[in-house]
Amino acid sequence: MNTKPFSPGGYRYIPAVFQYSGGVAAEPGFRLERVQFQRPMPLVEGFRRIAEILDGAGRPRTAFAACELRSPAPFTEDGFIAFNKIYVKTLADWGIYDEATKANPVARSNVCPELNKPAEPSFHAFTYTVPDASARPSFLVAGSGEAPEGKGSYGAFVVRPGDTTADGLREKAHAVLGEMERRMGLLGFTWRDATAVQAYTVYDLYPFLADEIVRRGAAAHGLTWQYCRPPVNILDFEMDCRGVRFERVLD
Repeated sequence: MNTKPFSPGGYRYIPAVFQYSGGVAAEPGFRLERVQFQRPMPLVEGFRRIAEILDGAGRPRTAFAACELRSPAPFTEDGFIAFNKIYVKTLADWGIYDEATKANPVARSNVCPELNKPAEPSFHAFTYTVPDASARPSFLVAGSGEAPEGKGSYGAFVVRPGDTTADGLREKAHAVLGEMERRMGLLGFTWRDATAVQAYTVYDLYPFLADEIVRRGAAAHGLTWQYCRPPVNILDFEMDCRGVRFERVLD
């Protein structure tokens, strides 16, 4: 099975690692809805605000399907693990994360602004399910950098480690775009279904923008380049994408 249903939330997900899934898609009868905060919202306050929004929408905590975080600086691998153990505690309290099996259906991106950094890890946006009998299919793919998750140390698998030349970045981007396509395929989608695509890097992506990104259809609605670093300090390029038709921004 390529995906698993998370019936309490009304979505299915790509099993990945304990801190997040590889992506989510709304089940029939539901749609994904994305809420972005105008300013980064610290983690504890963000979870509280998200709970209020879910309550206001008449949705259970388990409807929480994805989130986008902003952190002050890239973590070491050990620091990243320690942060994630704190993050999943709330998901466990909400009946989403299974501590026994380490199964986590929530998709996630966590990147680090190079400028105007938040003071602490914060929410940028989150996505949840809403009942909708006439909804078109919707999905969100979690962020991924140029090293596969779940195989142990990122350092053992990172593409062109430390190489931020044009050729090195092209190869990193090629790997990341391939992973985006693999995950979309598992969920039953392609670039034609995407409504938004993000790239996170502080390095020049223009040399491979046309060949690696635009040509394959990944920028049909434009590309949002966020001047951020991936969350682990040995990675240089990350992307995520989504096909979500209901989005709003809150103060």
